[in-house]
Amino acid sequence: MIKSYNILCHSSIKIKANKTTYFDPFRINEERYDADYIFCTHPHYDHFSPDDIKKLMKENTKLIVTKDIMEKAIDLVGKENVVTVEPNKEYKIDEIEFKTTYAYNQNKDFHKKENNWVGYIVDIEGEKVYVAGDTDNLEELRNIKCDIAFLPVGGTYTMDYKEAAELANYIDAKVKIPTHYGEIVGNKEDGEKFKKLLR
Repeated sequence: MIKSYNILCHSSIKIKANKTTYFDPFRINEERYDADYIFCTHPHYDHFSPDDIKKLMKENTKLIVTKDIMEKAIDLVGKENVVTVEPNKEYKIDEIEFKTTYAYNQNKDFHKKENNWVGYIVDIEGEKVYVAGDTDNLEELRNIKCDIAFLPVGGTYTMDYKEAAELANYIDAKVKIPTHYGEIVGNKEDGEKFKKLLR
């Protein structure tokens, strides 16, 4: 069972269960060395940050990355601890099962579909956690079922809060949490605006 989940900064998420899992760690403010699993959605500096990963990794930390990050990931944790992924696939590491989702922009060039960048749906001790990555409101995402959904709302590089709320209203999730706003892009009010548009 998940004990806690926190947005540390921007799209940086920590989930504590029997194991400790991070997604896109960024601007980590202290050395923790507690990560069992680190999932990175794509190679942009605010989603794959080797300096921040070094503050979290311990012996045998598993790093899950897209193929264009593979070499840098191997330099960090060794080949045996790196898993490379592509969209719309199913994977299993140790006792953790997860799926990858599509994550791309439709009308802008920051995140192209052909890059094969991803979001994740990870089964953490019976609870499904969806981390969307940097994406727009895509048709491919509207049938997702999960317990907790983390969705970017900041606009510019991703959905804005209106588009994210529209997608959130399609997704079958108990909890819907806005990310990717108030730091690099978006206003701190975007989270509240997102919340008001949820059904």
